[in-house]
This record gives sequence, C-alpha cells and structure tokens, in this order.
Amino acid sequence: MFVFALAVVFKLCTIQFVDGDKYRAMAQKRTIKRFDIPANRGNVYSADGSLLATSIPKYDIAIDAVTSTDKNFNKYIKPLCDSLAVFTGKTSSGIEKKISKARKTKNQYLLLLTNLSYSEFVRVRNFPLFKLGSIRGGFVYDQTTKREHPLGGIAERSIGYERKDENNYYTRVGIDGAFGKDYLRGTNGKRLKQKIGKGEWKPIQDVNEIEPKNGYDIYTTIDVNIQDIAHHSLLGQLEEYEAEHGCVVVMDVKTGEIKAISNLGRNREGKYYERLNYAVGESHEPGSTFKVMAMMAALEDKVIDTSTVIDTKNGSKRFYGRTIYDSGAGHGKISAAKALEVSSNIGLATIIDDNYKNNPEKFLKRLRQWRLNDTLGVSIIGEGIPDIPYPGASNWSRNALPSISYGYNMRLTPLQTLAFYNAIANNGQLIKPRFLRAVKEFDRNIEVFDKEVLVDKICSDQTLSKIKDILKNIVVRGTGKKLYSETFSMAGKTGTAWTDYADIEAWRKDRKYVSSFAGYFPVENPKYSCIVVIHKPSTKVGFYGADVSGPVFKRIAQKIYTDTPLIDEIQPVEYNNPQVVKDFEKFNSISNTYKTIMPNLVGVAAMDAVAFLENMDVKVNVKLRGSGVIKSQSISKDIKLKSNQTVVLEAS
Repeated sequence: MFVFALAVVFKLCTIQFVDGDKYRAMAQKRTIKRFDIPANRGNVYSADGSLLATSIPKYDIAIDAVTSTDKNFNKYIKPLCDSLAVFTGKTSSGIEKKISKARKTKNQYLLLLTNLSYSEFVRVRNFPLFKLGSIRGGFVYDQTTKREHPLGGIAERSIGYERKDENNYYTRVGIDGAFGKDYLRGTNGKRLKQKIGKGEWKPIQDVNEIEPKNGYDIYTTIDVNIQDIAHHSLLGQLEEYEAEHGCVVVMDVKTGEIKAISNLGRNREGKYYERLNYAVGESHEPGSTFKVMAMMAALEDKVIDTSTVIDTKNGSKRFYGRTIYDSGAGHGKISAAKALEVSSNIGLATIIDDNYKNNPEKFLKRLRQWRLNDTLGVSIIGEGIPDIPYPGASNWSRNALPSISYGYNMRLTPLQTLAFYNAIANNGQLIKPRFLRAVKEFDRNIEVFDKEVLVDKICSDQTLSKIKDILKNIVVRGTGKKLYSETFSMAGKTGTAWTDYADIEAWRKDRKYVSSFAGYFPVENPKYSCIVVIHKPSTKVGFYGADVSGPVFKRIAQKIYTDTPLIDEIQPVEYNNPQVVKDFEKFNSISNTYKTIMPNLVGVAAMDAVAFLENMDVKVNVKLRGSGVIKSQSISKDIKLKSNQTVVLEAS
C-alpha cells in the first residue's frame, strides 16, 4: 500500500510539474477555441443604385446567469425581465423564473432571443443588467449574416448566391457567386469562445479579437424597371402557354450591358420561379433564329444575293436521303430574301448546300470568325458551350450542312444568339455581354468594367444593310407580321424548333417545341436588343415563335418606349406658380410670428407644418399621422409650448 501511494504521488507530481504545460494546453484547446466571425458580404446594386442583394446581420442573445454578482443580479433581474416581456410579448414572471433557474443550475448560456436585427440588438443590449456588459451583466451574443434579395424572385438566379457546405465546398451561382471570392466575400474576423458543456460555446469577451472586414459592393448593369417588365411579360406568357421553362434577356446595343435577364422554370405545383439560369447556361438547337447567320455567311461570301431565286418546291425536298419540310404547302420559287422572311427550311438548306457542299470548311470558317463556336466568356459561372460540328466529327454527315443552315444539329445558348443579333443592330460590332459596371468600397472605385469588343466588324456594310432590311420585313410582312405596329418599329427573327425528338415516333405522339424570337428595337436607331426563348409550350395552345415568344418581345419593347414619356415639358425658371407663392407667404408669415406659441396649422401642407414646428425657438417632438394637408392638431392654437412637449398632427 505504501509503494502504491508513492507511485500515485509520483504520477501526480509528474502530471503537475513535468507535463503540466502540455496538459494545460490540451485542456485549453478543448475548452477555448477561436471562431470565425463572418464578414458582411458586399451589396449588389442595380444600375440606378437600387439594392438587389444585401447581407443582413442577425443576432442571438443569451445570458450567462452565473457571472453577475448577487447585488447586480437581484437589483436588475426584475427590470430586465420587464423589458424582455415588452419586447417578446411573454410574461415577466415566466422569464424571471427561467433565468433564476439558470442561475441556480449555474447555466452560463441561456438562449433568450434569436434572429434579431441590428436595431433590435442595440435595443436589447441597453436593457437593465445587460448594459453592464458580458462580465458584470452576463450579456452574451452571437452574430451571423443572412443574404436577402429585396426584389424577391425577380432576377434571383442571375443575382445568384455563394454557399459553403460543411466540407468547405462552395456552390457559386450568378453574379454573387462569380464575384464572391474576389470582391463580395470580405475577410472574416476572429472571436475566442469557451466551451461550457452540452456542446455550447460562450464568447469570452463582448468584443471581437479581430474585427471582420466587409466585402466590396458590386454595381450591376441591371435596370430594375426593364427587369420588372421583362420578368412579368415572360411570366404571363409561360402561364398562358403552360410552358416548361423560358428566359428573356434585354441588352443595350451600344455598350453590351445586360439591362434585364429573367429565367423562369415550373415546379411540381405549376408555379414559376427562378429555377436555373437558362439564358446563360442552357445550350440548345436554336432553330430558325440561326437562319440569319447562314444567310449572312452566303451574302458575305457573295455566293448569292438577296434577289437570287431559290426553288423551295412544294414544301418538301430530299437532301441525301432525308426529307426537309416547310410549314404549309410550300412557297415555290422565291428570292433568297423572301426565303428568310417566310423562314423556309428548304430555302436556306438549298442556299448553303448548293454553295458549300464541296467546301464546307469555307462556311464553317465564317461562323468561327464570328465566334459562334466559342463561349462569350461572360462573368457568370456556367456558360453553356456552343457546339457546331465539323468534317470528321462524330456528329458530322452529309446532312450536317443543310441541317445547320436552319438551326439543327448544332447548339447555342440564348445569350450567344443574342450577342450576334446585337452585333447586327450595332453596325457589325460584336460586344461581350456585360453584367457589371463597377466594384466599389463606399464611393471609391476598386475596379470599373468597360465595353469589351470581341469582333470589330462581323461583315461588310452592304451585307449589314441587306440583312437589316430583311429583319425589318420579317416583322412587317413575314413570319413576325402579327407583331407589326404602325406606331413602333421592331426587327427580328422568329424561331420554332423541335426538341426531344431522338425517338421520332414518341415525338409525333407528344410533340415538343422550342419557340423563340430575337431582334432589336427601334429599327431606325436601335437602343436595345432582346431574345425570348420558351421551351415546350402546350401544343394545344400554340407553339410557333411568332405566337409564343414574339408577344413577349413586343410587350417589352412597347413598355420600355411607349409607356415612357420621351419628351418632358419643363417650365421656365422665371415662371411663378400663384399657389406656390401663396403657400410660401403663408409659411413665412407663421414662421416669423410664432416662435414659442402654437400656431393654427390646419390647412397647411403636412411637410411644411412639420418643418415649421421643428424650427421653433422651443424644442418640441412632432408626430405626424397620415399625409397631405393638416386637418387637426393635438394642441390648440395660441397655447404656449413647453420644451420636449409632443405635438400630434393629423393629416389627410
């Protein structure tokens, strides 16, 4: 027993003095830990400064029921519980019972309030006992941030987000995701916390060890008014045609700025929301909107002219063992320009096959010069990859060239198609679509984004002039004639493409289409280009591009220009409005007469009345209810006012 006792003493001395520092460090490591304090993520703004995405700080409030002295606890516990009762709507006695129990059980982290705003946090921090701080008052709080989109679901997918899972893997979507790492994220702060049991950690101090540094703010090119127009125009059409999903993009012709982008998909309940960024990420067969590119290539290579006669037969024609069809009974012999106006598959396939079948590389080289085989390199992550086959590729055959001519057997994203149409409107200059204007820290520019030219001139002025005339005539008398308006000019191309047709027999039983319209407006001096793509509309309602997507394009164009006054009448500076003069004289008379005595403010404009009272010689508290003109006041006229007296004004 004596030897055993000596061994125990020896071990205790070894632990205490020899290995003491080691075990103390281990204990501290297990009970004290440095936690990250998330930095406030930078805000995302629209072009006019409207808030699109922001980080809202949220606070959880707890109490260390042990740390306060008996004197402070007994003195302030009742006032604290009364304040908490008013704040939460609970009973003061119930809260006091809960905190007193926590003190008896030596609970150092009793959670009282969660998810508070900053103003609520400041209010609670100044409650009795809490205002003594973390040591004397037991005040404990945790801060987190929550990302919110003030515009709700509008452009939510394009604004995007950046999320980190438990394995530190980031998911990045839209603008927020693309620029999170470089600009928005900021630098986290540090705060020491002590483990108090049951897996809970309590901050050691009520200040951070290292303060977080907030991220930079991003100013986008989005115009909230155009965005609202585009979103609701697309939503209404998707609902009417019971479509699966769709997208719309509006682009500034001269700068390449994206003014609006909406991507809506349907959930199981049939409701539409910003599901995926279809405009940027979804590459698909564009159908007839690609006929413009094919026609331009033939015009630029001078293998045809707009007056060249093309035989489109009676609506069907065989190409290398496969039949190509036109809608209706066919168009017979028509000009090349007419073939594009009526969107003849046979017409474009004949033009391209007759002139390039012996040298397809010549045609494909033209498409590569226009960067149609490459991504645009936009800032948003996940841009779809275009696919244009070439000789020797697995998807190349003798039928590849005729198919490409009318937008099949190849893939583009809506944004890639729009960029090309925008180049036509922009006198041949191909511009990279742009979502950002600047990155700022308060008013200081960190980085400014300017127009980026991808191709200086896609074709000759002669080709541009011809294709512009055709695009205009498509709306005047071609496949888009339902969109024509005598009061407002538009130019563009309709598109109707089959989709999900790998099993042709199954497709014929359940036909699915992609309807589209791409163009620009107004024709004379294009300001905006726009593309609308709607997938799988109900064939019972309609599926042609002019019927499904075209009306969205028209509504956006007319809303932007028709509903917005183009001329503002401004009165000359010298003009004197009698009513304004009368109101000023009345206000001036009151302000010069009444300094400490309540005037008669009935009939005075509400804002004038408030301004007058707040500028008197005696300080009063003004409460205004309603707006317009004052109809009653809580203190009668000619009564002498007292300092800090409250005056209630009722307005109607």
